[in-house]
Amino acid sequence: MTQRNASVEIIQQQLTAFARRARATAARIHPELSLVSYTLLAHLDDQQGCRATDLAAHYFLDKSTVSRQIAALEKLGFVERRVDPDDHRVQVLHPTPAGAAVLSNAMTSRRQAFHERLGDWDDADLARFASYLLRYNAAQELKG
Repeated sequence: MTQRNASVEIIQQQLTAFARRARATAARIHPELSLVSYTLLAHLDDQQGCRATDLAAHYFLDKSTVSRQIAALEKLGFVERRVDPDDHRVQVLHPTPAGAAVLSNAMTSRRQAFHERLGDWDDADLARFASYLLRYNAAQELKG
């Protein structure tokens, strides 16, 4: 195996481990809020609302997956539907005050966990890691 292939294998393994930990962390933060639900709720908050079809397109998810996740968030009282003032045929999803509160608490907990995990990294290492993650995710967005 070449060094490049070995490095790619390690990256794949570590990103898989990262994703598993992220799902487990999401479950600990709020047992009923899956990682997908958390991600969708955060997007709604960040975008100040959007349509379910926009969520599906943005995250490359099937509309039925988004529908199930949104239904679960509505049942928890974290998301509400509002009629789009520009097009009354369209419903826009928004976090409720309870959804915004659980999201804020989750973000605070996640941020604290990252600070703890990265506490002994120097500023140069953090900056390099951040730039690599930005580069990796930008490449993903270009390729879709």
